[in-house]
Amino acid sequence: MKTADLVFDRSYVNVEWVTAGNATFEVINPASGEVVARVADGGADLTEKAIHAAESAFVSWRKTTAKHRSIILEKWNDLILENAATLAEIMTLECGKPLKESLGEVTYGASFIKWFAEEGKRVYGDVIPPHTEDRRLVVIKQPIGAVAAMTPWNFPLDVITRKVAPALAAGCTVIIRPTSESPLTAMAIAHIAEKAGFPPGVLNVVVGIDSSAIGKIFSESEVVKKISFTGSTRVGQILTEQSAKTLKKLSLELGGNAPFIVFEDADIDKAVAGAMVSKYRNAGQTCVCVNRFLVHEKIYDVFIAKLAKAVEKLKVGNGMETGVNIGPLINKKAVETTKYFVADALEKGGDLILGGNAIGECFFEPTIIGNATKDMKFSTEEIFGPVAPSISLKPIKRPSQWQTTPSMVWLLTSIPRVFLVVGK
Repeated sequence: MKTADLVFDRSYVNVEWVTAGNATFEVINPASGEVVARVADGGADLTEKAIHAAESAFVSWRKTTAKHRSIILEKWNDLILENAATLAEIMTLECGKPLKESLGEVTYGASFIKWFAEEGKRVYGDVIPPHTEDRRLVVIKQPIGAVAAMTPWNFPLDVITRKVAPALAAGCTVIIRPTSESPLTAMAIAHIAEKAGFPPGVLNVVVGIDSSAIGKIFSESEVVKKISFTGSTRVGQILTEQSAKTLKKLSLELGGNAPFIVFEDADIDKAVAGAMVSKYRNAGQTCVCVNRFLVHEKIYDVFIAKLAKAVEKLKVGNGMETGVNIGPLINKKAVETTKYFVADALEKGGDLILGGNAIGECFFEPTIIGNATKDMKFSTEEIFGPVAPSISLKPIKRPSQWQTTPSMVWLLTSIPRVFLVVGK
């Protein structure tokens, strides 16, 4: 399919492209500021309609065999891969990441569909030894019902597939709510899902500006049995509170603050290579990006020098251009937030080793901050930009009876959500 064949401007409910009125919003290419598409604002009415469609479809979809569902999922996977180049282009246009990264995401995202298409055929129950002679205890697994998947702008395909594929494979129906910054990829793969053979109401997409209102409807709905959300910790807390009355099942992937720890016995070249991937992918705009570097003082200067040399080679620009490694930040607000982190670090004694400046309205130079400290804002707040604060760590003096290596002691001093440790 051509790009134009996969760009849609309204919500997808019950295998129909529908609107709820005349209100629209713009999807902006963050690299150029150009309008990629004007999309109809779905809002509360279409959210309710999508929930009803998912509820009706669940009655029959849950009764289909795992093999039947697997065949449709496999076809969805195949069609996504067939249209990988077009989907990657749409993704780069709406969220800015380099085209190579977008293409990698399409392939990676499709792999979740492939995986769960197979795993769905192996959802086994259990036979449990009874506590009395006259009892037989058997556990069976059944689809929970309609599932709402609320996804972020930075990975507009693979976060959807990793949420939706297992739900569909298990016999659940889904309502996807992508962000207003990058809804086009979600609508494109919904169209492809229809071509793969999903029945009406099994997969729905509601697009709208007011994500809070849509989330509240999902949370308070008696029909929606589960919410899967990726986004900020604050919104995750709100969804938890709103879902309490219905005792809804929640899967929440919230903010992170991951350190990258480099021990004195590390292979520095490998550490730098890992750092580049861990920090600067998607211009630092991922929830598992490294937020700060903790480097042993004995190798700190060497590591920073090699890291700076590697970062200098990164090319900043429009993600559609060949050779670009760092695309734009998603909007002007993200640039201002990144400026805030840099200014705070420098004000508190950090050294600007590389970068530190905005380029135009939505680009930011890959940046390294040296001599960072735990008092700087990035220690407790997620950066979500191409800024690498680096802390030099001194060895810990430990009691002689401890039978541990230095690396083990360093590890025990940090309890991150996600971390990458480089050392022998």
